[in-house]
Amino acid sequence: MLAVPLAARLGLGSVLGYLAAGIIIGPATGLVGAETEDLQHFAEFGVVMMLFLIGLELEPRALWNMRQRLIGLGGVQVVLTTGALFGAGTLLGLDPRVALATGLIFALSSTAIVLQTLSEKGLMRTQGGRSVFSVLLTQDIAVIPMLALLPLLALSSHGGGEAAHETPVNPDAPGAKEVEAARTLIENLPGWAVTLVTLGAVAVVVLAGIYLTRPVFRYIHQARLRELYTALGLLMVVSIAVLMELVGLSPALGTFLAGVVLANSEFRHELESDLEPFKGLLLGLFFITVGAGIDFGVLLGNPVRIVALTMGVIVIKGGVLYLLARMARMHTRDRWLFTLALAQAGEFGFVLSSFSLQQGVLAQAEAEVIRLVIALSMLVTPLLFILYEQLSARTAKAPDPDPDEIDREAPIIIAGIGRFGQVVSRLVQGAGFDTVVLDHDMEMVDTMRRFGFSGFFGDPTRPDILHAAGLETAKVLVVALDDRDSALKLVRHARAMRPDLHIVARAYDREHVYQLYQAGANDIVRELFDSSLRAGRYVLENIGLSRFEASELEMTYYQQDRAGVRELAQLWKPGVPVSQNAEYVKRAKALNKDLETSILERLHPRDDQQDEPVETDETDETVGYRSKDRA
Repeated sequence: MLAVPLAARLGLGSVLGYLAAGIIIGPATGLVGAETEDLQHFAEFGVVMMLFLIGLELEPRALWNMRQRLIGLGGVQVVLTTGALFGAGTLLGLDPRVALATGLIFALSSTAIVLQTLSEKGLMRTQGGRSVFSVLLTQDIAVIPMLALLPLLALSSHGGGEAAHETPVNPDAPGAKEVEAARTLIENLPGWAVTLVTLGAVAVVVLAGIYLTRPVFRYIHQARLRELYTALGLLMVVSIAVLMELVGLSPALGTFLAGVVLANSEFRHELESDLEPFKGLLLGLFFITVGAGIDFGVLLGNPVRIVALTMGVIVIKGGVLYLLARMARMHTRDRWLFTLALAQAGEFGFVLSSFSLQQGVLAQAEAEVIRLVIALSMLVTPLLFILYEQLSARTAKAPDPDPDEIDREAPIIIAGIGRFGQVVSRLVQGAGFDTVVLDHDMEMVDTMRRFGFSGFFGDPTRPDILHAAGLETAKVLVVALDDRDSALKLVRHARAMRPDLHIVARAYDREHVYQLYQAGANDIVRELFDSSLRAGRYVLENIGLSRFEASELEMTYYQQDRAGVRELAQLWKPGVPVSQNAEYVKRAKALNKDLETSILERLHPRDDQQDEPVETDETDETVGYRSKDRA
C-alpha cells in the first residue's frame, strides 16, 4: 500500500513499487516463502488478462497490418538475440546445448512489465511503442517452438536427470489430476494427432469467438445484471487459458487471439471495463511474487558474477535491439525506447527455465542462476525507462533544422498549422485571401506541402521569422499554437510591435482566455467551446426540442457566456487560483444563475415577453454569429 504510490510519485512507475514490495515481504523480512511459487501461478493470469484486453483493442485488420513487424522485427530479434547469447555462453565455457537453451530463455522480454509501463507513460501509440508490442507478441508466439525444441537438447543431460521426473503440476492443487491426465493423453498421441489437436484448439477459440459469444452476451444482456458480464468474461479467459495449457500452447497467446476475434464485437467495451480491475490486481500480485522470489542467497554467494551476467544479458540484448532499430530506420527517440524497453529478460523465462530443468537440459544450480538473472533484469527495467526519458529529453533539446527562407508577405499570418490552424487556413485560402503559414513542426509542414498547401518551417515566436513573414504590413494575425506559453509570447510581441494589428488567438481554457485578453488579443476562441455548443444543440434537438428552439438556446448560452467571460476577465488576478479569488467566485456564481434564468425564459417565455428573432440558416448545420470581443 505504501511502496507503489511512493514509487509512482517519484516517477519510477508502479512496477518498481510492486517489485520492491515483493522484496520487502519476501527476502527482506521472510513474511512469505515457499508459497510464492503457488501464488505466482494465480498471478500469471494477470499477464493472460492483459494480453486478452490488448487483443480486444486490435482489430484483425490491424493485426494483419502488423505482419511485417511481427515477422521482421520480432522474428529477427528472437533469432539474433538467441545467437548472440549462445555465442557469449559458449565463450564462457558452457556446453553448447546449455548455451543454446540459455539463449532461448534470455531472448524473451517481460510482456507484463513493458506493456504496463508503456501504458502508464502513454507510449503505446508511438512508433517505438508499436514496434515494442510487435516484438513482445512475436516472442509469445516463439515460446511454442521453444518448448518443442528444449526437450531435444536434453540428450546431453549432465546431472539434471532427476529433475526430469518432477511433475510440472502441483499434485495437491484442485483439479491437478485431471489436468495431468489430459496432458498425458495428449503427449501419448502421435505427432500428427498432436498437431491436429493443437490446430483444433485454436479453431475452437476462433469459431467460439465468432459464433458463440454474441448470442451468449445478448442472452445475458437481457438479464440486466452487470455481474453476469464479469462472470462470463472471467470464465472465457480462464477456459481459454486452460485449453491452451492442455495442448501445450501459451495461455497468453490463446487469450490474445480470442481478444482479437472479439475486437469487432459490440460487447468489447463491456468486457474491457469488467476485466480491467482484475488485470490490475493480478498483475500487481505477479510483480510482487517476482520480487518475493528473488533468491538473495545465491546473489550474496557470488554478487560480482550475478551482476555481471545480468548486465551482460542487458547489454547484448540492447545491442541487438539497437541494431534492428537502426535497420528499421526508427527515429532516435523510438530507437532508444525500442532498445531499452526490451533489454531485460521476461516472465516466460521462468517457465522455460523450469521446463528445461524438468527435461534435464539445465542443472539445478544453473537454473537458479538463470532465474536470479531474469528477476534482477526485470527489477532494472523501470530504471531503463528512466534512462530512456533522460535520453529522450536530450534528443528533444537537439537544435532544430534551419528555418525556411520566407520569400513573400501576405495580409494574413497564421502561426500554427495543427488541427485548429488547418481549418482556419483552408477556409481563408478557400475564400481567395493570401496567407503566410508558419509552424515549427517540420513534419507537419512537409505533410501540408504534399497536399498542395504552402507553408514555411520556423518558430513563429522568433521576432526575425515573424517580421520576415510581414508583421509590419499584415492586417490579421492568427495565433493557433498548441503551446500556451508560446501563444502568450507571440501575442505580447505582436501587440507591442503593432498596436493596430487584429489578433485572433486560440485559447486552451478560461484562464488562458484571461491571459490572452491581458496580452492584447482581439478575438479569443476557446478551442472546444464552439464544438461543445454544437454538440449540446444536437442533444436538445434529439431530446424533443425543435431545431429553432435548440438554436435559440444555443445562441442564448453563447451570448451570456461570452459576456460573462469578458466580465470575469476584469476580476481575474494572475497567479491567484480562481477558486481562491473571492470576488471572482461570487460573480461567477451570480452569472451562472443568470445564465440558467435566461435559458429557462427563452425556453418558456412569459405571455408579455416579446421574443427577439434569431438569425438562423435552416439549410446549414451551424448558427452564424460574430462578436467583436469573442472569447
